[in-house]
Amino acid sequence: MFSQNNTSFMPEEDLLYTILADMKRTVGEYTTATTESNCPSVRQLFTDLTSDTLRLQGDLYRLMSQNNMYSTTTKALRTDLDKQIQEARKTQQECQQFIQQKSSSAGVYSQPMHQQGQPSHQNNPYYM
Repeated sequence: MFSQNNTSFMPEEDLLYTILADMKRTVGEYTTATTESNCPSVRQLFTDLTSDTLRLQGDLYRLMSQNNMYSTTTKALRTDLDKQIQEARKTQQECQQFIQQKSSSAGVYSQPMHQQGQPSHQNNPYYM
């Protein structure tokens, strides 16, 4: 598949494993950026970058696996996967219910943080 010659600075398998690990880390960072972005276009940009990086990571993993460069220790049991999926769906449902409850109630969350006409930094000693 790949040619190894004496000019490489590290073995090909190690290099590919490093790239794979970096892609995993990058996906995590893109996901964090997506969830923390306030601007819809920035959020979409990081969503797209996450999807593209996941696709590349999957392709690289399959390539390495086909060439016996990456192997998993054990296969996940279907019951364990189903349990994790069920827990994730339950958490997602609870979050959606919480958001609906808070957005439909006229409580503290719907009140403005400062009075209209006054700058929000007026009593802030750190604002210059």
